[in-house]
Parts: sequence; structure tokens; C-alpha cells
Amino acid sequence: MRPSKSALAGLVALVLGVSAASQWWAGRHQQSVAEEVAALAAPGDIHMISSQTCGSCILARRWFTEHGVAYSECVIEQDAVCRADFEARRAPGTPLLVVRGQPQLGFSPERLRDTLKLGG
Repeated sequence: MRPSKSALAGLVALVLGVSAASQWWAGRHQQSVAEEVAALAAPGDIHMISSQTCGSCILARRWFTEHGVAYSECVIEQDAVCRADFEARRAPGTPLLVVRGQPQLGFSPERLRDTLKLGG
């Protein structure tokens, strides 16, 4: 027996509603994390060692800017001191965030928030 058109329409509406609610919730969660990070981060707390070819660096930079998070940045291809610091830390890639002196490879707003909360 085939389901009726109204049953299929109801199922589609349910799936779309759940999807929309899920996207709204994820967006709200990200905004909440961003607000916490912005409130916790003082100038000098977050330093990003980045690379010109790093897609995650672009996303992190955009996120910091969009959410008004204080951070500093150096680019390893443009700054010899930055390159030496990066190599001394033996980081396997960029972005390398130095959060209150603690290195974090990659960009995760939640991990950043947790480090700042702990007084990192």
C-alpha cells in the first residue's frame, strides 16, 4: 500500500521543521560560545600563528573579527620571528593558537572558551 500524498507532505514538513530547529539551535549555541569567548579574552590572551595557505586560519580570523574577539596574529611566510616561534614549538600545522601561553593546534571555539574559562 502506498502512503497518501498528505502523509508524505506531513512527513516532509516534519523533516523540514526538525532540520530548521536543529540549525537554529546550532547557530544559537555558536553565538553563545562566541559571546563567552569575547567576554573572557583580553587583549594579549590569544595569539594566532597562521599561514597564507591555511583555510582554517581564514575561518578563525573571520570568526574572531565577526564576534569581536581580541586576538593578535602573525603569518609565518611574512615574519621571520613568527616562523622561528612556530618552528620552535614543533607544531605540525597552522593555525596554532597560543592561548594565555598554552598552544592549541587548530581552531575550535569550544576548546578556546574552555581554556579561557580555566584561566589557561
